[in-house]
Amino acid sequence: MAACGPASTTAPLIIVTDDLTDLPLRGSSAAQQDRFAEGDAQFDEVYRAPDGLGPVFIRAQCSGCHQGAARGPGFVTKMAESPIDGGQSELFYGHTERPRSVNGATPLLAPMSSRVVLTQRSSPAVFGRGYLEAIADSEIEALEASQRAAGQVSGRINRVTYMSQYNAETVVHQHQPGDANLIGRFGLKARIATLDDFAADALQGDMGLTSTLRPDELANPDGLTDDDKVGIDVPLAVVNQLADYMRLLEIPARRVDDPQAEALFAQVGCVNCHVPALKTRADYPIAELAGIDAKVYSDVLLHDMGPSFSDGLIDGDAQPSEWKTAPLIGLRHLSSYLHDGRARSVEEAILLHGSPGSEAQASVAAFAALPAAAQSQLLKFITAL
Repeated sequence: MAACGPASTTAPLIIVTDDLTDLPLRGSSAAQQDRFAEGDAQFDEVYRAPDGLGPVFIRAQCSGCHQGAARGPGFVTKMAESPIDGGQSELFYGHTERPRSVNGATPLLAPMSSRVVLTQRSSPAVFGRGYLEAIADSEIEALEASQRAAGQVSGRINRVTYMSQYNAETVVHQHQPGDANLIGRFGLKARIATLDDFAADALQGDMGLTSTLRPDELANPDGLTDDDKVGIDVPLAVVNQLADYMRLLEIPARRVDDPQAEALFAQVGCVNCHVPALKTRADYPIAELAGIDAKVYSDVLLHDMGPSFSDGLIDGDAQPSEWKTAPLIGLRHLSSYLHDGRARSVEEAILLHGSPGSEAQASVAAFAALPAAAQSQLLKFITAL
């Protein structure tokens, strides 16, 4: 038997690149970078029952659904009732499964019923979301009007209500509980208007963590109105740290600069919905995001994608087959595409846009009509965003 030699002193090779998804805004100040780091740490914080987790929940940390500020790895299961067999609702606790629980609480699972239809949603990326929040209302409203006039696609704003309590510690907005007619920007169906509301909603809905903005435990099978941590689970400062972290997240730098491919992107009509850039409001409180062209590749509008995309649910004013135009920023960091991750490649996602009843059918037909070399060039450009 050979004798065991000494332990190797050679460190494993670590390759470091600059192709990251979790970086602060370029040009941000030292104070902003400190704020970013605080929120980043909160984003990775793992909550437990003594911290107020639950009683039912989906994941125990923000990064469990948005790893590296990107998408996934988890999916959320949504429940809808088939309209075929009417009758009393069986979804007593809402439309979202919360399969995990603490301290013996009953998980919130879909009822065993032929009337309940299950669908999946993949968590969206959160990088570059400050750019989306900063876009001027007038830009989005102008796009809605121009699309309606052109008649090619019919994107529309999801007008939503501010569902949180007043946030006295933010300078981004002054919304009061119940303020209506706001432009939805966040979530797969654009059902939330601001990033602090988005953070508070996720803490409450995904982790069962109450906050000053969302102080009530969600309905659950055991009727529990509190948990191991009596009262509010997360202070307002933490909600705002999370919101500011998302506001300060940079868009991953583009890897391909190809004017010919961009021309093809416009030629086939992708730009009708995936608008390359939108102007931000001049008074947005983060100077780096104020009065600039936000290169988000989205119109932030809802579009009807046809019956095969329907999940049977209404979010705000968004109908079952309507979805917000997904921003194409950082697309190369995603491993699946579309709201439910059904597409495993960009090409598959494009072709699925041509489903019956989809507003994107004309664009998909134009893509299919391109020569193979042009298709490949366009796919390379999109995949590298």
